[in-house]
Amino acid sequence: MRAQKVYIDTSVLGGYFDSEFDQATKSFFDEVKKGEYKVVISNVT
Repeated sequence: MRAQKVYIDTSVLGGYFDSEFDQATKSFFDEVKKGEYKVVISNVT
C-alpha cells in the first residue's frame, strides 16, 4: 500500500512543542516514521 501524502504547515510542527497538541502530533510523526504517511510541505507558505 502506498503512503498517503499529507500537506503540513508550520502549525503542525509547532504542535510538537505545545502541551495541548504534543501527544497527537508525536503520534502523527510516529506514523510518518512507519511509512503510513508521506509529508508534503510548501516553500511558498
